[in-house]
Amino acid sequence: MTYEQTLDWMFAQLPMYQQKGIVALNAKLDNIKLFAEKLGSPERKFKSIHVAGTNGKGSSSHMLASVLQEAGYEVGLYTSPHLKDFRERIKINGKSISKENVTRFIENHRAFLKKNKLSFFEMTVGMAFDHFAKREVDIAVIEVGLGGRLDSTNIIDPLVTLITNIGFDHMDVLGDTLEKIAFEKAGTIKKGVPVVIGETQAETETVFEMMAAQHRSKIIFADQMASKQFETDLLGHYQKKNMLGVLACLKELKGFAISDKDIETGLRKVVENTGLLGRWQILTERPYVVCDTAHNLEGVKTVLTQIEHIDFEKLHMVIGFVDDKKLDDILPLFPKKAAYYFVRPNVPRGFDENELKSIAMGFGLKGNAYVSVSEGFQKAVQAADKEDFVFIGGSTFVVAEVV
Repeated sequence: MTYEQTLDWMFAQLPMYQQKGIVALNAKLDNIKLFAEKLGSPERKFKSIHVAGTNGKGSSSHMLASVLQEAGYEVGLYTSPHLKDFRERIKINGKSISKENVTRFIENHRAFLKKNKLSFFEMTVGMAFDHFAKREVDIAVIEVGLGGRLDSTNIIDPLVTLITNIGFDHMDVLGDTLEKIAFEKAGTIKKGVPVVIGETQAETETVFEMMAAQHRSKIIFADQMASKQFETDLLGHYQKKNMLGVLACLKELKGFAISDKDIETGLRKVVENTGLLGRWQILTERPYVVCDTAHNLEGVKTVLTQIEHIDFEKLHMVIGFVDDKKLDDILPLFPKKAAYYFVRPNVPRGFDENELKSIAMGFGLKGNAYVSVSEGFQKAVQAADKEDFVFIGGSTFVVAEVV
């Protein structure tokens, strides 16, 4: 099979949460453990950092990888979802896994994958771990896909665990309270492994302290610790929160020589070193066009706060969502003094643009509906003057269609 045919098989043969939602989930670790055993337990052949949380785990993972690269290490990076190309999920020192490696891996294991009905995510995790083990990386930064306790990545025994924050997302899977969601994320805490909590929250603090005590794991609340200030090329004031967790995580990482210079350079060159896309990414300056993948309540709040700090004449908002979002909670956050371009991301779960427009109008958000992201984006850019601000977001899939 060609690379394109391989991806078509992966996407079509086996369900993927990002495409199909909760029906795609296999909420247990049996399959990934079985697959890992078949692969020779690659997760035991490299050191790792495990990153979980609701918001900021992708940015934090890329920051960690960039700093470790600057310190001279061979660094694996596993993240999800991808924006442009599947291979973004699996990188070593910023270089994506090759198309040939993807095709060969699936071809070699396709009979096993079909027989055991592995999920898209399970096969991808297996591919990443196998790639990192064969390349003998010094360390891999592994981002949780969904939750933590039953996430396929949760078969690793990391040196440090980082949990960025807890917010309301994937509530149909993880629970309808912050405490329940925190419990699922805390499932990444391992016996004797230090855990860094990026943000202290009253509703979740006790959950994390209890789970850390059960596992006899040192717990560090990053925002309660004194920390040296560094700059980063990742734009958006919310990255300062993420950085606190990253710095605390690096401090707890034993056996690796990392200087302040490595940290300073690594944080300044995250995009260059890792190729991260979609986090307050500036597409043009005049008009000022920005996209951001924030897609849940807390993430959207943070991005909208950032927008308030930008000087512009008129605001144009290109927004679309997938069908599991609680729009009655999210849409009231958006500014009424803006022109809206309601779009539908090109995935099966893409929320209907006309229905989105109708619901949004009930919250005083006025604009037009467009059947595709590209059409809505083009209309917004055409309508914007040089001093205007165009924002694209609401869903990872909306951003993926414009970057």
